Formats: sequence, structure tokens, C-alpha cells
Amino acid sequence: MTEHSPKASDTTALYVYAVCRTEGSPALDGVSGVARDEPLRTLPLGSLTAIVQTVRAAEFTDEAWQERLTDEPELERYARAHHEVVSAVAAQAPTVPLPLATLYNAEDRAEVVLGNESARFHAALERIAHHAEWGVKVYATGSPGDVGGGAAQRPGTPSTPGDRGRPAPGAGRAYLERKRNLQARREQQREESLRVAETVDTRVCRIAKASRRLRPHGPGAAGDHRVQVLNAAYLVAERRSAELELLVKDLRESTGAGIELSGPWVPYSFVGEV
Repeated sequence: MTEHSPKASDTTALYVYAVCRTEGSPALDGVSGVARDEPLRTLPLGSLTAIVQTVRAAEFTDEAWQERLTDEPELERYARAHHEVVSAVAAQAPTVPLPLATLYNAEDRAEVVLGNESARFHAALERIAHHAEWGVKVYATGSPGDVGGGAAQRPGTPSTPGDRGRPAPGAGRAYLERKRNLQARREQQREESLRVAETVDTRVCRIAKASRRLRPHGPGAAGDHRVQVLNAAYLVAERRSAELELLVKDLRESTGAGIELSGPWVPYSFVGEV
């Protein structure tokens, strides 16, 4: 729903953070949004309410965003400011978060476009009311590089100084056998990790209202070389959050796998394209 960025000649634009269903204006004290010199305010949309802010259009042109994408601290500042507004509203009422930098050239334009999407907003709000998003990540048990306990001896490596320069009998065959065994153990480990991931997903889905499989992350920074075999988001009723946390604890103990639970979050993954 994000419109094309305003032209540089425009002076202001309307930034829209979220659409919520509330009888009054949500309290936004202490939350500044992306424009620190302009207040956050509400935009009535019939029975819905949009949370908006007037911003300088020049800061949200395509060129400005391309430059911002190369400045990680600045991009993180905008993303964090956007999320803080959404989280503050979601803590008070069912809320559909809009993507970062959802802009309209004028307030009446925003009213028309957002109003035309009211049916989709209502459907999303009905789906996520009194629910939160939780993330579950499962990591393979051990690292493939650790399987086998160290480097395999090269074929032909002499066992004593007197054998130096003369291949040991059957050394090549033994080396190949070790390599095959190492590969088999790696494959067995991978299959077991995937079985654990499916078990975790199946058990969590019994608690969740909806789920989404996300692309597993590669090995992280700071020496974290774990292999991620499940990266999923789950929409869970607020009343079942303690049940979910207990389930994940039990799964850690019963499987021995590295399982990370994060949340509760605003259900970004379950509001659909709006």
C-alpha cells in the first residue's frame, strides 16, 4: 500500500504507522516516531483509526531511502522508531502494522486509499485480536564440522618414523572408509535435526491459531556457527502464552536440541498484505 515517494519539491507528506480499532485515541506519550519535531496523531477512518505523522517529504524520496540503506545505524533508527509506535498502539488495541515508510502525499489521499482497504483491515484485526506473534528457532544438534572428532589421517601416513616414505598397507582403503563414515554420520545428524524441527513445529502448531515458516538464517556472527533447521512464526492466543513457554521448555529437555523462543510480538507476520 506504500505509495511512490513524494517529489523533492513537496514540503510535507503523511506517514502512516498502523491502523487500529479503538473507541478513543490511543495514548502515545513518550513515543516520538520518525519525525521528532512533529506530534503523532490519529486519522479517523470510519470505525477504524490510523496512526499518522506529518513528515518532511524530502527525507522520504527514493534517493533519500537509497542513501539510508547504506547507513545501517540511521536505517535502524527509523525502523526502531516505527516499531515503537506500532508497539505502543498494539498494547492498547488490536492493531495492523503498516510497512516502514508508508507515505501519502496528502491526508485526503490517505483517507481514500486506507478507507478502500477497510474490509481487509477488519478481517486482519478480527484474526489477530487477543493474539500475539511468537518466534521459534531450532538449531541442529552439534555442528557437522564437529562430527568425527577431528581431521582424518591422510592416506599413506606412516605410523612410525621407520615407515616414513612407505605407504602403510591398506591406508588408502582405511582413509576412504573413514570419509564414508564421517559423511554418513553427518547425514544422520542432519536427518535427526530435521525430524526434531518437524516435531517442534507440529507440537507448537497445536497451540497456535496460525503459523508461518520463514527462511532459515545462515550461521550468525560472533562465532555462532550453529545450523538453523527451523525458523517459524506462530500466532498464539494471549491466554495460551504460558502454555507455549512450558511446551518449548519440555521440547528442549526431551529433544536436546537448541530451541529459541522469542516474543510476544506485534503479529506482523499474520496481518496479510494491506
